[in-house]
Amino acid sequence: MKKLSIILSLFIVITSCKGNENKSADSLSVKSDKQESKLKRYEVKSGIIQYKSTVSGKVMGSVITGSGTESIYFKDWGAIELLEEQSTQTTKTNIFGRKNTETTNTHTMSKLDNGESYHVDFDKKQIFLRRDMAMDMTKALHPDADAGDVGKNMLESMGGKKIGNETYLGYNCEIWDIMGGKQWMYKGTVLKLEMTIMGITTIKEATSAKFNVSVSDKYFQLPDFPIQKEEGFLDNDAFEDDMEDMNANMDKLEKMSFEEWKKLALADKEDEEMQNMSDEELLQTYDMLQKMIKMRKGK
Repeated sequence: MKKLSIILSLFIVITSCKGNENKSADSLSVKSDKQESKLKRYEVKSGIIQYKSTVSGKVMGSVITGSGTESIYFKDWGAIELLEEQSTQTTKTNIFGRKNTETTNTHTMSKLDNGESYHVDFDKKQIFLRRDMAMDMTKALHPDADAGDVGKNMLESMGGKKIGNETYLGYNCEIWDIMGGKQWMYKGTVLKLEMTIMGITTIKEATSAKFNVSVSDKYFQLPDFPIQKEEGFLDNDAFEDDMEDMNANMDKLEKMSFEEWKKLALADKEDEEMQNMSDEELLQTYDMLQKMIKMRKGK
């Protein structure tokens, strides 16, 4: 997520070099057409998925166990989605004969609405509003791409490999091996996941899944909490303007040498994160950026 944020900021630096140009009626018409073309996050129009999950393992003298449930509701090919999760986790420690047991209960809810992401904090009774960086970058780099192809390209870019197919809940799923774990995927949705990280094994399995069904608006309602916009938030209209400018400057970015890009990237002296990156990290970011542009163009 950190690199996605950095890359997005670099696109904005590039587009800001253009200045404020007046948009003609024709360009506004093009924007209207683009707004009607929403990103398809999944290859199914709508869905309702219920999951159960378990966590178990040992780490640094502690034994961790847990379980939970999760619900996902989506429509418009995933442009609108609500996810709610409730879980319990128990950690037992025994260090030098001193035993301790701690149990935590977690309730989370998040909603994605065409690039605007809502995160509910039930403890503070507050909702935080931000942009969904992954969705915005995918839309910027692959505006006309097939959802399935984009997802597979992203999995492969992270070292993922398809290792087979298996029927799960009646759906023909692709099994992907990624980062030491396995995912059973059906048309972009994950129906099963098994992963072990640092001795902790997480298993998430769909207990029911329905696709291309009518999903009532009641499933997308958030609690009646105050909404706080995070600093730098852009609403959909403002962000569409930025996305339009980003796409118009892809060719310029692709033709830049590393040294040209580096000079531009470091031009903003107030960006401490970028200023503190080593040449190796900058080169990795440049290479990732170029790879994403080539993926967008189908190269």
